[in-house]
Amino acid sequence: MADLLIRGMAAHGMVRFVAEQSTNMVERMRTIHRTLPLATAALGRTLTACSMMGDDIKNDNGSVTLQIRGGGPLGSITAVADAHGNARGYLQNPAVELPLRPDGKLDVGGGVGADGVLTVLRDMGEGEPFSGRVELQSGEIAEDVAAYFAVSEQVPTVCALGVLVGRDQSVTCAGGFMIQLMPGADDELITELEKRIAAFGSVTGHLQKQSIEQAMAALFDGMDVEVLDRHPVAYECKCSRGKVEQALLSMGRDELLKLADSGEDTHVTCQFCDADYAFTPEELRALLSNQKN
Repeated sequence: MADLLIRGMAAHGMVRFVAEQSTNMVERMRTIHRTLPLATAALGRTLTACSMMGDDIKNDNGSVTLQIRGGGPLGSITAVADAHGNARGYLQNPAVELPLRPDGKLDVGGGVGADGVLTVLRDMGEGEPFSGRVELQSGEIAEDVAAYFAVSEQVPTVCALGVLVGRDQSVTCAGGFMIQLMPGADDELITELEKRIAAFGSVTGHLQKQSIEQAMAALFDGMDVEVLDRHPVAYECKCSRGKVEQALLSMGRDELLKLADSGEDTHVTCQFCDADYAFTPEELRALLSNQKN
């Protein structure tokens, strides 16, 4: 089943939500970066959140970058999503292992750390990108994303994210949702939502037995829920040989000449998809020659 993102309203327009099943996206990330379960969960949650945030941008040329630096052994985590929710990402240390928490779950907060910041860069596709940041609350990522919306964008937000890893280390299911209150939402609605979300349980618990759309229908049962958009999302890297050539040229003429004069091929590996781009000394000199022309 393809990954799916849905966006909609509930409670007669007083609540907006976005939800996503991202199992294939996170599994694709795991196979590319060869992450162990802790890193799979941490980067998988980050990818899912970034995907939902990117999909909220209206300009097709826009993107969202979400970076977490918490001081934990996993190192910094980076995810980038386009305006259609397709995402890619990487983290510094994919092979970190920590003891399970007392409740038997992966210690994502311990791996990420909570001594640092979550930074969001919104590129709307025109003009200067908007940057916001918030101090990490727990390193568990969902709570940190919710804090970002509350502090940087002044939007009350509930965020839930989950990645379930199987015994063979593959991703059994992954997904999440964000729920935001619109101006004018009354205390009665807020109280009802709090009760429902508290009783909802884990995202992955629902995704093991139903689709993300069915899970949201159950959460908002009887609350005039309406899905306004639904479309597939995927792990998608934007790298190309042309972009790598531009990156090499940005190093400057002297540095490129040093690489060419070494007599060996120069290899550039994409951080997001591990694609390897090889350039012979002759190709590097041709790049410089073409730049002159």
